[in-house]
Amino acid sequence: MGNSSKHDALTDLRAGVVPRGPFNVTPFFTEKASGAVVTDVTGREFIDFAGGIGVVNVGHCHPRVVAAIKDQAEKYLHTCFHIVMYEPYVALAEKLCALTPGDFPKMAMFANSGAEAVENAVKVARHATKRAGIIAFENGFHGRTLLTMTLTSKVKPYKFGFGPFAPEVYRMPCAYCYRCPLGLEYPRCDVACADYLKEFFITNVAAESTAAVVVEPVMGEGGFITPPPEYFPRLAKICNENGIVFICDEIQSGMGRTGKMFAIEHWGVVPDLITSAKSLAAGMPLSALVGRKELMDAPQVGGLGGTYGGNPVCCRAALAVLEVFQEEKLLEKAESLGRKLRDRFTQWQKEYAIIGDVRGMGPMLGLELVRDRVTKEPAADEAKALVKFCYERGLILLSCGNFSNVIRTLMPLVITDEQLERGLSIMEEGISVLKP
Repeated sequence: MGNSSKHDALTDLRAGVVPRGPFNVTPFFTEKASGAVVTDVTGREFIDFAGGIGVVNVGHCHPRVVAAIKDQAEKYLHTCFHIVMYEPYVALAEKLCALTPGDFPKMAMFANSGAEAVENAVKVARHATKRAGIIAFENGFHGRTLLTMTLTSKVKPYKFGFGPFAPEVYRMPCAYCYRCPLGLEYPRCDVACADYLKEFFITNVAAESTAAVVVEPVMGEGGFITPPPEYFPRLAKICNENGIVFICDEIQSGMGRTGKMFAIEHWGVVPDLITSAKSLAAGMPLSALVGRKELMDAPQVGGLGGTYGGNPVCCRAALAVLEVFQEEKLLEKAESLGRKLRDRFTQWQKEYAIIGDVRGMGPMLGLELVRDRVTKEPAADEAKALVKFCYERGLILLSCGNFSNVIRTLMPLVITDEQLERGLSIMEEGISVLKP
């Protein structure tokens, strides 16, 4: 079977046996991937600015990660941690307890997906506080299970037709400065969106009934929305004053994505519970929930867990990821990459009227495309056209946002200068032909 015929055969097979629900950004099939390059079954190479939706911060198939996976696979694949314990689980827990913000005693547990980590965070918060209410935010995304889909803001395609949803979830406006939900302007607003939480306790759910507030430091699917410096400190203070657990969802923003190991560090805030997944294990299905010992230890024996949670192969991959971060100084590389991207994107914003806003932290940056900078009419069709333009020319790119008009960058932190420049050149060429 020739390369092109293999692509055609796989395309036909996908159409016949896989439902339309699982979407595809690009129309090709991967044959192999390394670093920041993906090669399809026809032999064509693509620069990867998507990183499997922020999953391969250390790059595709990093040799150290692959070696750890192979070594563990030859020893044992699965015993279920609840049946027979194993070292990789507790070794990784120890390292994450040390890495996450906060100098207090912590504990960690593992699951398979980001959604599972968030669900377990909610379970822990509810059990520890004996309260039911959970406050999430507009534009937030936390997963596709019933509870995390309920926490997620965007209706189509994530929630449409899948109700009824989980009870005791409340949603308040987020700190979206470019499109302030309160109609104010930073900094004259004095970050009123944070203080709005106090009013929210009056109009939506009492503080005494609220178990947790769940936030993404930099919103992922919601459009890389990034609050101002005062926001999270004030929000966390209100939570602390009312005995509410402050949960940081770092599924997409964590593991070095913003130049810090965890994005919340940019605000100097210490969460009570923090979730991690995606780049934690470089593509292996693993998520973590780490938090204050007294909270994590609140649920009864058997109250937390799952058959595959903390699989030994996945834990070994994650341990290798942490070694790569240290040995290759990936946080420093992330900071440098972030500066390069922001400089370039800020320049583009001056040159191309279609770019209404540039935001994010480090190399986790988003470009919000608008048809008019005054009305800020979302340019969703243009964002879709840009993504198509790029992959046709060898660059994998993703859009996001409630209006589907934000272009986001999630390239591996190990991307070479030459690969970065080639990808940015394709991006700029595509942006330059878009008409706002």
